[in-house]
Amino acid sequence: MKKIAVLIPCYNEAKTIEKVVKDYKEALPSADIYVYDNNSTDGTDEIARKAGAIVRYERRQGKGNVIRTMFRDIDADCYLMIDGDDTYPAENAREMCDLVLYKNSDMVIGDRLSSTYFQENKRPFHNFGNTLVRAAVNSLFKGHITDIMTGYRAFSPLFVKSFPVLSKGFEIETEMSIFALDKNMQLDTIPVQYRDRPDGSVSKLNTYSDGFKVILTIIKLYKDYKPLSFFGICSLLSFALGLGFFIPVFIEYLSTGLVLRFPTLFASIAVMIVSILLLICGFILDTVVKTNRKDFEARLNMIQMMLHANRVYSSNEED
Repeated sequence: MKKIAVLIPCYNEAKTIEKVVKDYKEALPSADIYVYDNNSTDGTDEIARKAGAIVRYERRQGKGNVIRTMFRDIDADCYLMIDGDDTYPAENAREMCDLVLYKNSDMVIGDRLSSTYFQENKRPFHNFGNTLVRAAVNSLFKGHITDIMTGYRAFSPLFVKSFPVLSKGFEIETEMSIFALDKNMQLDTIPVQYRDRPDGSVSKLNTYSDGFKVILTIIKLYKDYKPLSFFGICSLLSFALGLGFFIPVFIEYLSTGLVLRFPTLFASIAVMIVSILLLICGFILDTVVKTNRKDFEARLNMIQMMLHANRVYSSNEED
């Protein structure tokens, strides 16, 4: 039998966690429900345990830290990640898992933005932020993902065991999406109904500070995954700045035959040199990234062999 693990990172979700656990136990009766408590102070862990979840703990604060531990600790044939705030209905769970188990999908995205998110969500800046992040990621990484920051996803073991979790907080979903696009993972999307948090349940996402972290994550990953484009843009901007310094000096020289502003000329030359160095950095790092991609593909083959060996071993044990 295929093993499904439902992953629920939690921080102070006492009001909703019991319903979430029971809903997903009903939708996926054979699945193991894991609740990872992230320093809750409202008894979330005990409520989840009484509802039938396997409760574990992650002391390092932040959703990214919790996901890192979950991915390392748990072995399964399919991983379904949800939030503990009861904003994602369970009726899509089976369909999302089946895409991973039987259609070779590496990541299935529960798309809120194509359904009820903009009507249900009462925080207008969150709506704007989701739209902005979606446009930025799809533009920079040549993707067509309709919901970048959704917390409702299903993963294959290959994705889970190869994904390097670098983020500590809520930017983890953006990091997952960019990783999947860059590594040419198989992605599928299912529109899901979204409902806002019930009264008394408070969002842990800070609109401004966490939004800034997400934007910064996109820029950092763009530099890491596409260094030639990143440093090429920086080089072009530096060249334009240097040219802006140089043109007035050159016009004066044509008119008078004299260089009247040596400091400006020197500044122009310095900025032009920086422009050349940035472009060289881009070419060097692009070569490094291409080498790393080849190594990653080799590691994927090794991970696949290990996963296959584990499945064979587990099957023999059951027999």
